Amino acid sequence: MPGLFDLTGSTALITGSSRGLGFAFGEALAAHGATIVLNGTSAERLDSAVKSLHAKGYAAEKTLFDVSDQTAVVEAFKTLDAKGLIIDILINNAGIQLRKPLVDLELSEWQRVIDTNLTSAFLVGKEAAKRMIARKQGGKIINIGSLMSECARATVAPYTTAKGGIKMLTRAMTAEWAQHNIQVNAIGPGYMATDMNAALISNPQFDSWVKGRTPSGRWGLPDELAGTAVYLASRASNYVNGQIIYVDGGMLAVL
Repeated sequence: MPGLFDLTGSTALITGSSRGLGFAFGEALAAHGATIVLNGTSAERLDSAVKSLHAKGYAAEKTLFDVSDQTAVVEAFKTLDAKGLIIDILINNAGIQLRKPLVDLELSEWQRVIDTNLTSAFLVGKEAAKRMIARKQGGKIINIGSLMSECARATVAPYTTAKGGIKMLTRAMTAEWAQHNIQVNAIGPGYMATDMNAALISNPQFDSWVKGRTPSGRWGLPDELAGTAVYLASRASNYVNGQIIYVDGGMLAVL
């Protein structure tokens, strides 16, 4: 009998998923029966990621497009439609980081981070929701926030602003799309051991700060987000809407 977390028959599009957290999300959903559509801007990395999922017996496709380019997003969904790939689950994961003091930040740098981390979730979410609404079968949208959806650190202002926006975009989507049986929620990862954080992990002072500031005493691992993603993608969360779940080793719980 299918369980609450069974995703058999569903198809999940995950942006920025050729590696890192995005790929971990894809692998987790695939293990629970979903067909995965990986996204990125490097054909080589996407091919490698798809082959890795195929080697484990999972159903996986790829779609190569820039999530911050509206025309590319619209065309990508038209291509998915033509292939008969119906997106039931969307994880807006694509993101970049830029560390620079606000007074030194160029407008183009600010805009690039906002476009990639926040505007892309609007663009891709909009196209996915249009189709979910038209099919009248509901769907799941999971936006990836951050600890920075709640608090700030020096030198990462555009990232902090974008991730704060992700929290409110999740609520805005809920306000409009919950009536169509679309559950929109977010995950807020803590400090995770990923490629994006490699420079911080190798910095003894920052590494010590993370471990000392986090009640769990360590960095998180990408696969430790898997359970939350599967839960929010499954029917187990059918009455959960507009929430952001922090997976941070307890960092936000303490002073």
